[in-house]
Amino acid sequence: MGQLCGRCMQLLHDFVAFIQKMSSELVHSMKECLALIRECSCLKQNASKTRQLYKPMLQPHERVTAQEFLQQIERGFEMPPLGKDPLEALRILAFSENPGLQQSAALYYLHMSQHMNVPLPAEHLEPFYALLRSADLEVQQMSSLSLVNFLLEGNIDKEMVVQMGLLEPILDLLESVDPTVQCNSCACTMTLAVSESNREAIGAAQGITPLLSLANSYDPRVQQNAVGAILNLTQSERIQLVLCREGALPVLTLLLESPDSEVQYYSCAALSNIAANAQHHEAMLRIGDRFPLRMLISLLSSSVDKVSSQACVCLRNLATRADTQAELVAKDVLPRLCSLLVSSSEDACRAAVALFWVLSQHPHNQDALVCTELLQSLGMLLSAHTTDPVIAGHAACIIKNLNLSKNRQRIIESPCVEGLLQTMLSIDIEENSLHYVTSCLAELAKQEGGTLCMVKWMNEPLTKRLVRLAGQREHTETSFQAASIIQHMIDHEKMMLLLKCHIIEIQAYLRNFLTHQEVRFQQLAISTLCRLQADPEFSLAFRKSQMAKLLEQVRQQTEETQELLRAAICHADS
Repeated sequence: MGQLCGRCMQLLHDFVAFIQKMSSELVHSMKECLALIRECSCLKQNASKTRQLYKPMLQPHERVTAQEFLQQIERGFEMPPLGKDPLEALRILAFSENPGLQQSAALYYLHMSQHMNVPLPAEHLEPFYALLRSADLEVQQMSSLSLVNFLLEGNIDKEMVVQMGLLEPILDLLESVDPTVQCNSCACTMTLAVSESNREAIGAAQGITPLLSLANSYDPRVQQNAVGAILNLTQSERIQLVLCREGALPVLTLLLESPDSEVQYYSCAALSNIAANAQHHEAMLRIGDRFPLRMLISLLSSSVDKVSSQACVCLRNLATRADTQAELVAKDVLPRLCSLLVSSSEDACRAAVALFWVLSQHPHNQDALVCTELLQSLGMLLSAHTTDPVIAGHAACIIKNLNLSKNRQRIIESPCVEGLLQTMLSIDIEENSLHYVTSCLAELAKQEGGTLCMVKWMNEPLTKRLVRLAGQREHTETSFQAASIIQHMIDHEKMMLLLKCHIIEIQAYLRNFLTHQEVRFQQLAISTLCRLQADPEFSLAFRKSQMAKLLEQVRQQTEETQELLRAAICHADS
């Protein structure tokens, strides 16, 4: 060792003088602190790596196992990967104190995860505990990646991973300083969080706080997986409460501004799940003076379809209160929604029409909603998605909600009526949305303008569909609405000509209506009969089918009911 220069000697002299001036108590504390640091395992590990003063000794059985295992690897992984011998070898290597042996086990698992297409037996999860707990970074990286691969390919039962005690080391790796380990552990957590029991386990194991911390990571892979894990956790209402308590709402809200569209989507979807529970609305809107609302509205214009549609879903979940709806309308959200109605993305169309439906339910919004752009967009939407029950049902409800006397003419002049008719022709009878479509058309048909518009579009397929809907008995409300539409259009010559091809089917549903327990069905059947009898062909068909006898039975029942009512009223008066 060389001699110190004059400057260094002076520095040492000054340092000694300074130490001597310090109190004996402080010196004692420093010694204690240094002693504790010296005894820590981390310092020993670093020393073993840098100074090479300590090397873990191979036990005899470890040496034999390692040699055999390496020979198998060199021959290209020829041994059966799930046999008893490989498992025992993996256990020995994984639980060894030697990092090199652990790396061999981790490498073997990584190879299996990339090539195996059969389920991994539960006993093969045991070595993962030691590998994930390893102090060696490469072992952590390979073992966590192989676990991700197994989970994504469905080769491991997700609940079994938690039951085998692997959740704790996985969550511990979230606090690693290595981005690769962070990324893999987040991916594991995200995949595990698809089941309710695992979500509860993650919440109980204090896994939420490190995920929220990694959601702000500068590494895009880590951030995506962390926010994806949070998204899956929000599917549990109980975990939603924990997330909100741990400060998830501000984190997720700020991530809406992320330049990464995947992060935007995950955070927006997570907020949508939380917003589905009304008890969180106040806390969400309190952030930055309703900042989430402004960000979600801006995301409606995102060029990424899944981001804009998810923003729509979140706004729909938030728009349960009249003041929130009024704010949305005031912030000029309608043009953005109209653009989404004609989007090429079906999810975006569905989300936009659902939000419009929520807004249309409140009378205060209806004047703002009834605009040519919306009605044109709704008509185009119905024509483009005639078989989509979600779009058809919501669109029909919107039109019915807006069908006020002052708006009716604008609706009739729009493509909405044609779109509803084409949708009625295409939607399956078992879909609930068909009821909303027929109900909306029946409401429009009550006005002469609506009837004329429908008659203009009527043809043989539509007439056949209406008659069949009126005649089916499984869905009585749809049957009634279809018959009501027919009844309003009978007076028009075009419709009468189309109906003559279905005389037998019409007689059948009229007989069913006349014997129905509800008076409204009987009244609709009688009104329809009266109008149809003006046509000679229908009149002749009714006489041959003895419809008059059925009408007489209804008359007698009605008279008996009237007599009973008169008696009851007289008794009540006396």
